[in-house]
Amino acid sequence: MHCGNCQREIAEYSNFCYFCGARQRARYAEPPGMSKRLMRSSVDRKIGGVCGGIAEYFEIDSTVVRIIWVLLILMPVPIVPAFLGYFVAWLVMPLAPWPVYQPEPPAAAPHTTQPA
Repeated sequence: MHCGNCQREIAEYSNFCYFCGARQRARYAEPPGMSKRLMRSSVDRKIGGVCGGIAEYFEIDSTVVRIIWVLLILMPVPIVPAFLGYFVAWLVMPLAPWPVYQPEPPAAAPHTTQPA
């Protein structure tokens, strides 16, 4: 991987360049060997975060998962299994950690010189 600021070679998945200190723009990069885990969402939750966690795992909109869940509940046969499944998933799935807020550095204003 190359630093976007100084163009030097740095280690993969680095957050900062160790030559110039510039922040790297790797978006949600996972180190090799790490896999996704099914976890309840800590930010996209209505009741327990189960539908939000499933949506984050499959990388789809959480509204789609919630609509599918409601349709399963409205069917005549799976009313009890749908509620029971949600409750069991709520108990079994671990809660995802809160995302860490990292503020963007302020953009430097372009320096312009005007004739006097």
